[in-house]
Amino acid sequence: MAELTSPINGKVWKILVAVGDKVELDDEMVILEALKMETPIYSEENGTVSEIRVKEGDAVNEGDVLVVVT
Repeated sequence: MAELTSPINGKVWKILVAVGDKVELDDEMVILEALKMETPIYSEENGTVSEIRVKEGDAVNEGDVLVVVT
C-alpha cells in the first residue's frame, strides 16, 4: 500500500483518477495549484486506487495524504 502525499501547500485543482482505477508508476493522479502554478502529482508505484482522501477545491498542506494505492 502506498499513500500519495502532497509535496506542497496548495489547493486540489483536479483529480485525474477514481477509486478502482489501475495506475502505473509515474501516472498523473492529482494536480495541485499553488501561487497560480499547477503541480502534477504522480503515482509512486503500480497498483489500484483504493481511496481518494481529498476533493477538488480542498486546501492541502505538505504531507497530507491525497490518494491511497494498493
